[in-house]
Amino acid sequence: MLMRVRVYALIFTAIVWVSLSGRAQDSASPLPSIAQPPPVELAPTTSTVMRTSSMEVLDDKKKLSRNDYVSFRVVEDRDNDPQHLRVNDSGELEVPYVGLVPAEGRTCKELAYNIKSVLEKEYYYHATVILAVDRVSEKSRGRVYIYGSVKSQGPQEVPPNESYTVSKAVIRAGGFGDFANKRKVKVTRKDGKDYTVDLKRVIEEGHTEEDIVLQPDDQVYVPQRLINM
Repeated sequence: MLMRVRVYALIFTAIVWVSLSGRAQDSASPLPSIAQPPPVELAPTTSTVMRTSSMEVLDDKKKLSRNDYVSFRVVEDRDNDPQHLRVNDSGELEVPYVGLVPAEGRTCKELAYNIKSVLEKEYYYHATVILAVDRVSEKSRGRVYIYGSVKSQGPQEVPPNESYTVSKAVIRAGGFGDFANKRKVKVTRKDGKDYTVDLKRVIEEGHTEEDIVLQPDDQVYVPQRLINM
């Protein structure tokens, strides 16, 4: 009987020891880690980019559009102040020393490397081109259509914060054709009303009060002179 009690006591002691050992291991094991959200990467501002000397930080996400404004500088240039350039209505950027460069649909980084290669062929042994969006184009108020005797026919966006006149539309179209009748430029409204503008008086003689402010969907027609003199 005494032997049996001792055996039971040993078994009970062994069970308690195993139980306590398991709890000790559980308490010593590290707590499961909680996943932390990745840090938010903020896009560098234009002023920050303009102060850098590395092309690697240039934006390679946003594609440029017509009427976007960009800041431009070459680090190696003595005159290190950024220049403010605009993507024109043809989607091109007029870059110092380089001239017109296709910009629409390209990122700042892509365009900067393109300009860099051109500059290093003619003007610089090494050129670090820094380019950043200065101001994004604002949505237009609609379109007008110009055709006839102008250099570039087609639709034009009406700027949102500008008094857009017939003379401005002709200038944006590249100017008059060789035999344009400047005195009888016709404007047709979508309600069917017609107006005639003497742009020779407006542009050459300074009668700007006779220039018509265009509205969305206006059509501007520049006729040719009957006698080409």
